[in-house]
Amino acid sequence: MVLEHAEAMHAKDLTCKALGIALEVAEPGRAVLTMQLGEDMVNSHGIGHGGYVFLLADSAFAYACNSYGPVTVAQSAQVAFLQPVRPGDLLAAEAVERSRQGRSGLYDVTVTRRDDGAVVAEFRGHSVTLSGNPFAG
Repeated sequence: MVLEHAEAMHAKDLTCKALGIALEVAEPGRAVLTMQLGEDMVNSHGIGHGGYVFLLADSAFAYACNSYGPVTVAQSAQVAFLQPVRPGDLLAAEAVERSRQGRSGLYDVTVTRRDDGAVVAEFRGHSVTLSGNPFAG
Protein backbone atom coordinates (compact mmCIF):
# COMPACT_ATOMS: atom_id res chain seq x y z
CA MET A 1 0.00 0.00 0.00
CA VAL A 2 2.74 2.47 0.97
CA LEU A 3 4.78 1.71 -2.14
CA GLU A 4 1.72 2.02 -4.39
CA HIS A 5 0.85 5.40 -2.83
CA ALA A 6 4.44 6.59 -3.22
CA GLU A 7 4.63 5.42 -6.84
CA ALA A 8 1.37 7.25 -7.63
CA MET A 9 2.75 10.37 -5.95
CA HIS A 10 6.03 10.03 -7.89
CA ALA A 11 4.15 9.69 -11.20
CA LYS A 12 2.66 13.17 -10.63
CA ASP A 13 5.87 14.75 -9.28
CA LEU A 14 7.02 16.82 -12.25
CA THR A 15 9.99 18.30 -10.40
CA CYS A 16 11.40 14.87 -9.55
CA LYS A 17 10.81 13.73 -13.11
CA ALA A 18 12.55 16.79 -14.57
CA LEU A 19 15.61 16.28 -12.37
CA GLY A 20 15.77 12.50 -12.74
CA ILE A 21 15.08 11.88 -9.06
CA ALA A 22 14.32 8.20 -8.54
CA LEU A 23 12.25 6.64 -5.76
CA GLU A 24 14.15 3.65 -4.34
CA VAL A 25 12.39 2.91 -1.05
CA ALA A 26 8.96 3.81 0.33
CA GLU A 27 7.95 2.45 3.73
CA PRO A 28 5.83 3.86 6.55
CA GLY A 29 7.76 6.88 7.80
CA ARG A 30 10.80 6.21 5.57
CA ALA A 31 11.85 6.94 1.99
CA VAL A 32 15.04 6.84 -0.08
CA LEU A 33 15.43 8.93 -3.25
CA THR A 34 18.45 9.30 -5.53
CA MET A 35 19.63 11.98 -7.94
CA GLN A 36 22.65 12.27 -10.22
CA LEU A 37 24.10 15.78 -10.01
CA GLY A 38 24.24 17.24 -13.52
CA GLU A 39 26.70 19.67 -15.09
CA ASP A 40 23.97 22.34 -15.02
CA MET A 41 23.45 21.99 -11.24
CA VAL A 42 26.55 23.89 -10.10
CA ASN A 43 26.99 27.29 -8.53
CA SER A 44 29.54 29.96 -9.42
CA HIS A 45 32.24 28.04 -7.50
CA GLY A 46 31.81 24.99 -9.74
CA ILE A 47 30.40 22.82 -6.97
CA GLY A 48 26.89 21.45 -6.61
CA HIS A 49 24.33 24.14 -5.87
CA GLY A 50 22.95 23.70 -2.35
CA GLY A 51 19.43 24.26 -3.61
CA TYR A 52 19.53 20.95 -5.49
CA VAL A 53 20.82 19.08 -2.43
CA PHE A 54 18.07 20.71 -0.34
CA LEU A 55 15.48 19.79 -2.99
CA LEU A 56 16.53 16.13 -2.96
CA ALA A 57 16.36 16.01 0.86
CA ASP A 58 13.03 17.84 0.88
CA SER A 59 11.61 15.39 -1.65
CA ALA A 60 12.65 12.38 0.46
CA PHE A 61 11.05 14.11 3.46
CA ALA A 62 7.84 14.57 1.46
CA TYR A 63 7.64 10.88 0.53
CA ALA A 64 8.31 9.76 4.10
CA CYS A 65 5.73 12.06 5.71
CA ASN A 66 3.10 11.29 3.06
CA SER A 67 3.56 7.54 3.43
CA TYR A 68 0.46 7.27 5.62
CA GLY A 69 -1.92 8.63 3.00
CA PRO A 70 -3.34 11.99 4.14
CA VAL A 71 -1.93 15.10 2.45
CA THR A 72 1.06 16.21 4.51
CA VAL A 73 3.24 19.25 3.80
CA ALA A 74 6.36 20.90 5.18
CA GLN A 75 5.83 23.31 8.03
CA SER A 76 9.55 24.13 8.29
CA ALA A 77 12.90 22.69 7.30
CA GLN A 78 16.57 23.34 7.77
CA VAL A 79 19.71 21.89 6.25
CA ALA A 80 23.39 21.67 7.16
CA PHE A 81 25.73 21.26 4.17
CA LEU A 82 28.70 19.16 5.30
CA GLN A 83 30.69 18.45 2.13
CA PRO A 84 30.62 19.83 -1.40
CA VAL A 85 29.21 17.74 -4.23
CA ARG A 86 30.28 17.74 -7.84
CA PRO A 87 28.72 17.05 -11.22
CA GLY A 88 28.43 13.31 -11.76
CA ASP A 89 27.94 12.52 -8.07
CA LEU A 90 25.07 10.14 -7.38
CA LEU A 91 23.34 11.38 -4.24
CA ALA A 92 20.97 9.41 -2.02
CA ALA A 93 18.63 10.99 0.51
CA GLU A 94 17.21 8.77 3.24
CA ALA A 95 14.34 10.26 5.23
CA VAL A 96 13.41 8.70 8.57
CA GLU A 97 10.52 9.59 10.82
CA ARG A 98 11.57 10.62 14.33
CA SER A 99 8.17 11.54 15.75
CA ARG A 100 4.58 11.71 14.57
CA GLN A 101 1.88 12.92 16.92
CA GLY A 102 -1.51 14.17 15.86
CA ARG A 103 -1.04 16.25 12.73
CA SER A 104 2.67 17.03 13.35
CA GLY A 105 5.74 15.07 12.37
CA LEU A 106 9.50 15.37 12.65
CA TYR A 107 11.81 13.79 10.05
CA ASP A 108 15.57 13.58 9.61
CA VAL A 109 17.11 13.18 6.17
CA THR A 110 20.72 12.18 5.55
CA VAL A 111 22.12 12.90 2.08
CA THR A 112 25.09 10.77 1.07
CA ARG A 113 27.32 10.42 -1.95
CA ARG A 114 26.87 6.86 -3.21
CA ASP A 115 30.40 6.21 -4.48
CA ASP A 116 32.12 6.75 -1.12
CA GLY A 117 29.23 6.90 1.37
CA ALA A 118 30.23 10.39 2.53
CA VAL A 119 27.51 12.32 4.34
CA VAL A 120 27.15 15.55 2.38
CA ALA A 121 24.12 17.09 4.14
CA GLU A 122 21.76 16.64 7.08
CA PHE A 123 18.20 17.95 6.84
CA ARG A 124 15.45 18.17 9.45
CA GLY A 125 11.85 18.73 8.44
CA HIS A 126 8.70 19.42 10.43
CA SER A 127 5.49 18.32 8.76
CA VAL A 128 1.81 19.06 9.22
CA THR A 129 -1.03 16.90 7.96
CA LEU A 130 -3.80 18.92 6.36
CA SER A 131 -7.42 18.22 7.13
CA GLY A 132 -9.33 16.86 4.15
CA ASN A 133 -7.69 17.17 0.74
CA PRO A 134 -7.34 20.86 -0.17
CA PHE A 135 -5.95 19.89 -3.58
CA ALA A 136 -8.91 17.75 -4.68
CA GLY A 137 -10.68 18.96 -7.82
